[in-house]
Amino acid sequence: MNSWDSLNKELDLWRSEGRVATFWWRDDDVVAPTPALERLLHLKEHFDLPLALAVIPEKVDPELVNHLEECVILQHGFSHENVAAAGAKKSEFPDTRAVEEIKTDLLKGKETLTRIFTNQFVPIMVPPWNRIADNHLGVLAEHGFVGISRYKARKEGLVRPALAEINTHVDPINWRDDRSVVPEAVLLDMVIDHLAARRQGQADLLEPTGLLTHHLVHDENVWATLYKLLATLTDHPAVRFLTIEGALALIDGIPDEVFLQETEQAVE
Repeated sequence: MNSWDSLNKELDLWRSEGRVATFWWRDDDVVAPTPALERLLHLKEHFDLPLALAVIPEKVDPELVNHLEECVILQHGFSHENVAAAGAKKSEFPDTRAVEEIKTDLLKGKETLTRIFTNQFVPIMVPPWNRIADNHLGVLAEHGFVGISRYKARKEGLVRPALAEINTHVDPINWRDDRSVVPEAVLLDMVIDHLAARRQGQADLLEPTGLLTHHLVHDENVWATLYKLLATLTDHPAVRFLTIEGALALIDGIPDEVFLQETEQAVE
């Protein structure tokens, strides 16, 4: 059995158990209209999928609003600049950075995205490099953010009162090597492992399996594998892609007013 057969077998188990295998899709580092962004949007339209775009506030081109009518906008840090100490993992929000400084940047970025994208913007923080120190999570919770999105399976739906976590789990890029696509078996293991963990109660069943892409650095191999993955998923009757609002709606403790459109609970 090849890896694609293994993925379909896992999805068949979801269907046989009467479950819906929920997914969501986040793309990072959005700043301006580009041919790569147009290609991403064409892929979204081809499969008719919801797409959440993590936009960098300090670098955003306001012209983007005319290209992204069907997308939800998330906040990707503020400047996407690494300010971690030498030798530490990259982060815009390390534990050594002053809380007041972070508050100023986050609120400025939030105001920028609200002004440009109005109702398309959902105040969910996507920290650059998927990192923000725990001592800064309170800043998000206290200043109008309803969620955070990082990488790998969450421990629980809320990381702070009224602050949800909705993560991604599947990244097709081989960042540590040639920055092309990871081997197909590795990619599919990411998908299957999170689905199986959810189904077996080893991970949060209500956290949709998140696909993470970075359109600006995709080569042809990444685009081809992404297409194949989306085609396989959308062809299976057990799969449903959720909007970010739909993923939020599955978490108790999030105020109703954060939802920008009607959503339905897809997991029974």
